[in-house]
Amino acid sequence: MSSSQQEEVSTKDLHQGYVEIWHHGLFHIKSSALLCAVGLGIPSAIYRLGGAATTSDIATETGVHHSKLSYLRRLMRMLRFCGIFTADEPSEGEDETIYRLTPVSQVLVDDQGKVPSTPYDMSPLLRVIVRPSTAVSTFFSLERWFRDAGDKTLFEVAHGVHPWTLTKNDASYNKAVNDSMVMDSSLFMDIMLKEVGGTDIFRGLTSLVDVGGGLGVAAMAIAMAFPHIKCTVLDLEQVISQAPSSDGTVEFIVGDMFEYIPPADAVFLKLIFDCWDDDDSVKILRQCKRAIPARDAGGKVIIVNCVLGYGPQDNVSMETQVLFDVYMMRYGGAQREEHEWKRIFSEAGFSDYNITPIFGFQSIIEVFP
Repeated sequence: MSSSQQEEVSTKDLHQGYVEIWHHGLFHIKSSALLCAVGLGIPSAIYRLGGAATTSDIATETGVHHSKLSYLRRLMRMLRFCGIFTADEPSEGEDETIYRLTPVSQVLVDDQGKVPSTPYDMSPLLRVIVRPSTAVSTFFSLERWFRDAGDKTLFEVAHGVHPWTLTKNDASYNKAVNDSMVMDSSLFMDIMLKEVGGTDIFRGLTSLVDVGGGLGVAAMAIAMAFPHIKCTVLDLEQVISQAPSSDGTVEFIVGDMFEYIPPADAVFLKLIFDCWDDDDSVKILRQCKRAIPARDAGGKVIIVNCVLGYGPQDNVSMETQVLFDVYMMRYGGAQREEHEWKRIFSEAGFSDYNITPIFGFQSIIEVFP
């Protein structure tokens, strides 16, 4: 290769690197703009307007000040490019683009009970994972945390307290977390029970305890689908105190999963192990093993969690998995590959497991004593 060719390749690489640095460095604009769109109620406005709206329509419907109309057009253009909305270019004689919902923005609609209604509004989940004070700002301390020889979590380094302490002391944060888990569990359980063979997973059970089950959405869904299963939710006091009345369908118990789990045929844990390192995960699993009967008596642990390498292998799903893995560093937790799950199951005294990819980047793991 001649020196001129080497120079040409180097120039191309430099140009590509320059563009990608800008691209990666501006990623936070995407999540911030999406959070802004939800705060303004743009997906809901388009929904109320029949599923199609111009920027002027959106401004009127959401109360955006008329002086900001040109900026709103720029925001919508960006969100369209990112796949949050689709758009029809202006027809002849018209001067405004018409925006429509996509699968992303469809699950960010708060229709406030209107008919026809949307089944799920995932905006509470978005508000937690893009919450400036407790999510985004946490990662401003990432470099400092890596250089720190101590054993504090990233969240503790950034905010001075453990996240569970913050949920206890900050009512607004506690509510935000609970609301996000309600919507996430509602969508997940609907898929799990209707489309992925929930009957097989829960067959033969007469009792189940949902550990860290929050406000009981998952447990209530299981109890409604399988009335013969006695369902219990175990969680911290600041969570259980906010739980709604379930008319006896589900029993709520205040407790610490590290100290005691009520006996049941099965223990159900959704997105629990993301928050804990391997040692703590083993401790939780040992408590689970104490709570359930032997395998031949139907005992098992049902885990809903990511298994790296399982599920869809498209770029969005795979990138979401590794991004979520780094996100959970804030707690000291992690996403795990199958061999890592196998190791902690073995250390906790379990003999076998089965993995079923189910929804998005999540899987169901059945673990047997």
